Amino acid sequence: MRERHTVRQRRRTQEFEAFVAGAAGRLLHTATLLTAEPADPPGANERARRLLTAALARTYADWDGLRGEDPYNRTRQELATRFAREAWRHHGPRGGLLDPLTPQERLVLVLRLYEGVPEESTAALLGIPVDRVRAVCNRSVATMRGTRDPTTRWGRPRALGAAP
Repeated sequence: MRERHTVRQRRRTQEFEAFVAGAAGRLLHTATLLTAEPADPPGANERARRLLTAALARTYADWDGLRGEDPYNRTRQELATRFAREAWRHHGPRGGLLDPLTPQERLVLVLRLYEGVPEESTAALLGIPVDRVRAVCNRSVATMRGTRDPTTRWGRPRALGAAP
């Protein structure tokens, strides 16, 4: 009985390590984009590493219960959930690529454009309407392109004399 448990644990660990070996680079890049930390120099993305480590720990804890579920999707969901819960820690200038965006804008942009998560799935994961996901994504893209015009609000022209 004890040997069977040990063999099962060893196989579980090997499967998880193989998953991490294949997915850790992309997941770390996702976490780095979310936290808006610069990727260079080495050690600069410490918050992203902590966020990813916590998400991977949760995935490992749930490994036996995945039952055919994609571990990458599970880890990505855990990353997004943890980031959303701790977004206040990731606000403020960091110097990363997505630094000009708010935490919510970064989360939506990364999920939609970098990870390719459909609008409906992103909305369900974040608990917001699909229209809001679309609007936040459009606003984020405009900000990153530098096309956000001060005479517009949320991507739409403001009425003359309207409050910001």
